[in-house]
Amino acid sequence: MKTGVRVDDIRGQLVTYRDGDKLEQIRTRTVLWTAGMKASPIANMLAECADAQLDQAGRVIVEPDFHLAKYKNIFVVGDLAHYPDGEGGILPGIAPVAMQEGFYVARFIRNGIQNRPLKPFKYTDWGNLAVIGKHQAVVDMGWLKLSGFLAWFVWLFIHVFYLLEFDNKLIVMIQWAWSYFTDSKGARLITTPGKDPEIKLEDDHETIIYEATLNPTETSISL
Repeated sequence: MKTGVRVDDIRGQLVTYRDGDKLEQIRTRTVLWTAGMKASPIANMLAECADAQLDQAGRVIVEPDFHLAKYKNIFVVGDLAHYPDGEGGILPGIAPVAMQEGFYVARFIRNGIQNRPLKPFKYTDWGNLAVIGKHQAVVDMGWLKLSGFLAWFVWLFIHVFYLLEFDNKLIVMIQWAWSYFTDSKGARLITTPGKDPEIKLEDDHETIIYEATLNPTETSISL
């Protein structure tokens, strides 16, 4: 196990990493890569111009009503906002969170103009949706748990439904239809190996081919 090192290159089944000033390599058939997300540079602009406080990830620390501590007319929502989840963490930077925060800020501004009170913000977990292949998806909405074709259809409907403007909906549906009928696979995750893998020798590495079957019930992905 190596910690505190930086990966310089990944080619085939060869990983090159830097340990101090020394380059080292590891041969492996399985490479899993995970990386964090960097906050928008707008956060640094707010820190410079509006004295906003940032967390270690570069997100803007906001007040309970999502405005900045020193500017009550500047609001920050979505994955740029650092907002406590009430359990010692912060709300994740996902679409359902951003949507609920946006709706709340809109009501907050409206009620402020009309001098009407507004209850404090409370996030409601709507559940998780994940597409994992053609005709394959998983839906976990608490009371509703689906997998397979029906879940895939629900995923399509919900994503199109929440897009803004008709032209955006139309463009996305055209793109999806093209991918569907041309069988553009993209990335298909969560697989169960079938037959023994076929190994092909290429120029500088081996290519391992699995016959895999999708099994959305074994694992779930939260988007």
